[in-house]
Amino acid sequence: MGIKHWLGPAALFLLVTLGAPLLAAGEIAPNENLFVDGIPPLPASLAEAVSRYTEFRTATLTSWHPSRREILILTRFADTNQVHRVQMPGGARSQLTFYPDRVQAASYPPRPRGNYFVFSKDTGGNEFSQNYRYDLDTGRVTLLTDGRSRNSPGVWSTAGDRVAYTSTRRNGKDTDLYIEDPREPRSDRKLTDLEGGGWQPLDWSPDDRRLLALEEISINESYLWLFDAASGERTLLTPRGLPEKIAYGDARFSGDGRGLYLTSDRGSEFLQLQYLDLNTRRYRSLSAAIPWDVESFELSQDGRHLAFVTNEAGISRLHLLDTATGRTRAVPKLPVGLIANLDWRANNQELAFNLSTARSPADVYSWNIATDRIERWTTSELGGLNPASLAEPQLVNWPSFDKRTISGFLYRPPAKFTGRRPVIINIHGGPESQYRPGFLGRNNYLIDELGVAIVFPNVRGSSGYGKTFVQLDNGFKREDSVKDIGALLDWIATQPDLDPERVMVTGGSYGGYMTLAVATRYNDRIRCSLDVVGISNFVSFLERTESYRRDLRRVEYGDERDPKMREFLLAISPANNAARITRPLFVVQGKNDPRVPLKESEQMVETVKQGGSPVWYLMATDEGHGFAKKKNADFQFYSTVAFIQRYLLNQ
Repeated sequence: MGIKHWLGPAALFLLVTLGAPLLAAGEIAPNENLFVDGIPPLPASLAEAVSRYTEFRTATLTSWHPSRREILILTRFADTNQVHRVQMPGGARSQLTFYPDRVQAASYPPRPRGNYFVFSKDTGGNEFSQNYRYDLDTGRVTLLTDGRSRNSPGVWSTAGDRVAYTSTRRNGKDTDLYIEDPREPRSDRKLTDLEGGGWQPLDWSPDDRRLLALEEISINESYLWLFDAASGERTLLTPRGLPEKIAYGDARFSGDGRGLYLTSDRGSEFLQLQYLDLNTRRYRSLSAAIPWDVESFELSQDGRHLAFVTNEAGISRLHLLDTATGRTRAVPKLPVGLIANLDWRANNQELAFNLSTARSPADVYSWNIATDRIERWTTSELGGLNPASLAEPQLVNWPSFDKRTISGFLYRPPAKFTGRRPVIINIHGGPESQYRPGFLGRNNYLIDELGVAIVFPNVRGSSGYGKTFVQLDNGFKREDSVKDIGALLDWIATQPDLDPERVMVTGGSYGGYMTLAVATRYNDRIRCSLDVVGISNFVSFLERTESYRRDLRRVEYGDERDPKMREFLLAISPANNAARITRPLFVVQGKNDPRVPLKESEQMVETVKQGGSPVWYLMATDEGHGFAKKKNADFQFYSTVAFIQRYLLNQ
């Protein structure tokens, strides 16, 4: 695999007894799950210097209790996020699950007395998640799925006695629809076979006789279906074959079951909040006056109030709709940031949500719509950092090669750093994601202590700017997004406080591909690059990514089985252009990654090393698509800081 050494338990013992340089006194040893190649010894002083920036926490809202005023959250006290219970605003976080792998979702049933909840987790980042029941009276955990396939967390029935979820257990590729009573795992049954990996259940009708599901073909094309919850008989609600491809986001039954509230870009550049009458099939727009995406919404259990969040140039705005009148009402002023995970309490008056800002990690708040009172349920630690000193983002714009305006968010270092500052360009994944200005976490160290400016571009193909913009990098237009970074390099050169001679590019997943593509196309204009779980060869990626997601990726990147497209994909793939890279490269990968397989990083590392360029490589045997375990993420950050100091800052 081209790895010089693996620090397993036996190797650690030998290195200690032999006094190997990597484990000499005063140096940081990688843990037993990390492969390292080319990374020099890291001084212990580095871990001490960055420690305050690695000890922050977040709190992710997952569920209200069905009868008591308390919530479940995900937060980390050891190495990974686990389920915790919080019984009042500002109350203690009581840990309920204890696993080496992170828990990804947890929810109470909406109706019964709430003596159990269902949670979901995978193993080693492999994304083959399993569902479990946690009994609060005993602490006993019961496996609800088959232990092998990939399963979604699912959605609760209105009565709270069943969960509808998808699973790949039939053939490993297609996500079929299943129904189960979590109190009795033997009740698990397949409702129907489905074709493709883009299916997800959304909601049950108020009488629990029908199930609403989404079939996603791509970010620009999806369909809503109704299923009979007993027979599995299906009805297509949104017709195929229309001249305009339509994307549907989320959808919920109205309180009376006669219609659906949904988000759709039908007749619009953006996802609008709409109401669909199930009898007449007529649509009514509820957010036409807002020229931005409605990114999420949640309907109260009595159907009277609908809370929704808009994404306005990357900033979240909360709205509240009275479903009887169609009017929105004023919402209390919240800090500028990102709002997510809306959840109504069963009393229909209290809305809980997550809020994160540049100066605060994600925490849980609630809003009582009767009293207008906002309460903070969690206050996540910042590791001793002063939040007032953390950099806030500036929205910046630059013209690209075709005169199209591209935007991003720039974080400048504090005034104590003088002169033109080195720059890190950090490119998001997706590719249809969008960088949004939340909490930067460890990256604050680079700004505050190293004096590096960071810009997060939203190149063409990013979501949040309309459906035309998101398609501008599809298929044969793939490299146009890379040219947007070339235009950003031009813009950096025009800024009096930014240094165009000291630029590093980095990104994860699709952002990793962009990093490698920039390194091949603009090698002479950057100092170094850091690729995290990035695609290096589109053909080998499409042939090896897990089968349940392969067709979805072909819609975006192109079908490698088509000869002309295959030729194009091979021509632009960074691994086939790696000879152009002469600047230092750092590659990070999880061994269990089902999205961008290990081979993508291995072949890039080997090819660049053959050209003689400095290459650092870090691989975790217990991670998948990015590092989720704190001990691994910390070592990755120590190595990143050392890489930046050596190759970007010349320290």
